[in-house]
Amino acid sequence: MTLSSRNARRLTVAGVLICCTALLGSALASAAAPIAKAAAVPACTSANTRVWLGDGGGGATAGRTYYPLEFSNVGHHSCTLYGYPGVSAWSGGAQVSLPATRSTASHATVTIKPAGTANAQIAIVDWGAICTTAVNADGLKVYPPGQTVPQEIQFPFQTCASSSTLRVGPITAGVGIPGYPNL
Repeated sequence: MTLSSRNARRLTVAGVLICCTALLGSALASAAAPIAKAAAVPACTSANTRVWLGDGGGGATAGRTYYPLEFSNVGHHSCTLYGYPGVSAWSGGAQVSLPATRSTASHATVTIKPAGTANAQIAIVDWGAICTTAVNADGLKVYPPGQTVPQEIQFPFQTCASSSTLRVGPITAGVGIPGYPNL
C-alpha cells in the first residue's frame, strides 16, 4: 500500500466518523428538543379555580368534623397549586373568627388538568371545646394557595369569635373523600 492510499483510507474513515458523529448529535438534539421546549405548568389563578365543599356529611372524630374542600380547574390548560389554602369563617361579609390553623402534613405541588380537582381537608372543631359562647358563621371564605381573591362557600356553622375552630391541611391530588382527613 502506498502512502497516498493510506492517507486516502484515513481520510475516508475520518469522514465517516465525522458524518456519524454529526448525525448522532443531530438525532440527540432533536430528541431533547421537546423536553427543552416544554414550558413549566403555570400556577392556577382565580379565573381558572373554583372552590367548593365536597359532598357527604364529613367524617368525625371526638370534637371534630372533617370535610373535603375541593379546588377545580375550570380553565382550558393544566395549572398547579402548592401549599395550604387560607380559610376563615365569615358572616354578613365579614370575618367572624381567627383564620384556620394549618396541619403539619407534608405538601407538594399538585398539577390539576382541565376539569380536574384537587382537595384540602378541613376540620371544624366543636366550638364548645374552645369557648363558652358561639358565633354563627354563614360559611367559609377560602383563598386558594398563591391567590389573593377569596371565594365564599355558603355553609352555616358555629364558631368562636376570639379563637379559630378551623384546621386545614395542604392541597393534595384528586377529589377528597369525606372521613379520610390528611390533617
